[in-house]
Amino acid sequence: MPDVTVRDVLALPVIRSAGPSVLAGEDELDRRVRWVHATELADIAPLLRDGDLVLTTGIALPEGERGLTSFAESLGEVGAAGLMVELGRRWQHELPTPLVTACRRISLPLVQLARVSRFASITQAVGERVVDEQLAELRDAERVHETFTALSLAEADPTEILTAVQRLAGAAVVLESEQHQVLDYLAGPDDVAGFLDDWQARSSRVELTGRTVWDEQQGWLLTRLGPRERGWGRLVLQAPTPPSQREIALVERGAAALALHRLHDRDRDNLVRRTHHELLLALQADPTAEDVVRRCELAGFPTGGRGYVGLTIRPRPAMDGTGAASRRASGGEVLAAVVHAAHEGRTPALISEMDHDVRVLLAVPPATEAATVERLAAELARRHPVVVAAGRGAASLRTVDRTLRESRQVADAVRPDAGERLVHRLEDVHLRGLLALFGDDDRLGLFVARELDPLRRHDEQHGTALLEALRALVQHPASKSDAAASLHLSRPAFYARLAKIESLLGARLDDPDIRVSLHTALLADELGRGG
Repeated sequence: MPDVTVRDVLALPVIRSAGPSVLAGEDELDRRVRWVHATELADIAPLLRDGDLVLTTGIALPEGERGLTSFAESLGEVGAAGLMVELGRRWQHELPTPLVTACRRISLPLVQLARVSRFASITQAVGERVVDEQLAELRDAERVHETFTALSLAEADPTEILTAVQRLAGAAVVLESEQHQVLDYLAGPDDVAGFLDDWQARSSRVELTGRTVWDEQQGWLLTRLGPRERGWGRLVLQAPTPPSQREIALVERGAAALALHRLHDRDRDNLVRRTHHELLLALQADPTAEDVVRRCELAGFPTGGRGYVGLTIRPRPAMDGTGAASRRASGGEVLAAVVHAAHEGRTPALISEMDHDVRVLLAVPPATEAATVERLAAELARRHPVVVAAGRGAASLRTVDRTLRESRQVADAVRPDAGERLVHRLEDVHLRGLLALFGDDDRLGLFVARELDPLRRHDEQHGTALLEALRALVQHPASKSDAAASLHLSRPAFYARLAKIESLLGARLDDPDIRVSLHTALLADELGRGG
């Protein structure tokens, strides 16, 4: 319910009948009026509160310019809502110029009443209006309290909480992440399209200096979700005009309900995640064990009539548009996004975070295996930059250890510049995939050392960059000029480095076998398999 303002007071019949004229502070008529004080005291200011409206005939006000100016300034200093002066007793036809000038200078609403009125009637009318508004505000606050108490007791989900905020506020409401991504929103009575345009960039410019802030430029009322040091997002209400205390209380109660849901959900989720983690470990170790199958059944994971696909989902840095890497999504954020995507797609899944990756086992009808994986990957890509690696599908739960291992091997083999492919599979990673299959085999480490150590030692001892030159050569097999350009070297300088490499290795780089061997060693080294 809106506050009673000076403008509202001027619209009351008892005031209109007094012939009001606004002489100063026309731009401040929306000031809140807490109460009306009829007084003839010149030093009334210390007895007033912020928002009090002063009503006087002016009989006891000072005579001179300085006294009238001081009187007006004293009202401005305490935050008075305005000053109403009745003509006929002290001043007959118009208020003195010094008083009008002072009120205009400090933007204090000054109202001249042309006709004599009963001050008691004015005070009663304004007081009743203020009390009515306060009672309505209390009733509304009670309704907000009861609504969110019921939602909290029912452990309502975020959508139900946002619906309550939107319904009570009658405006668009947005739930955003800590990275200013829109997690959910509900439109208000106005078109929400413009409200959401370029959201992430606009929201990142709005700082929360306190718990709740109104941003006049955007027309947003924002409150933090969670404590300052562990905030996990913000709740934003469309508020093109300064918000009332009711609206502020509304978004803060909504934020509190969301935080409570997160707490309940985290308690439930901890148990579910622990169960999923144990099941995935057991399935990788021995998926044929009867106890493992029985535990999957008890957890509600299908154990028959489905195909199974293992996924490894790895956060990767997002690019900021200039080619520079920006913040990397955390494993917890990616895990939450995977849980959401699987839930939305109604896909049974075991999901857990392992070794900074999110490991997933999907149970899907064999005919929809590829489409289901692609759909889940597309949903994840919309929320976070990730690498989604898939193993080959398993026809039975008793053979899922292979698809889970393959997904990890594919993720390890994916090139850093793999592009925008949604899902990576074994057939996409070629030689890198073969090397990933070797894992930490000591023989591969010995091979890498034998091939590359002469160059590595020379680089360390002499500050050269022969390994970089070799890597550029194998990455540009068709053109040494392109290889030299990738290092910003002239062709003679690049050729000199290649000659030095041949001298140290005792081999010709034009020999196909030598070049394949060196390329393989470089890839294995890049994958972290070289010891």
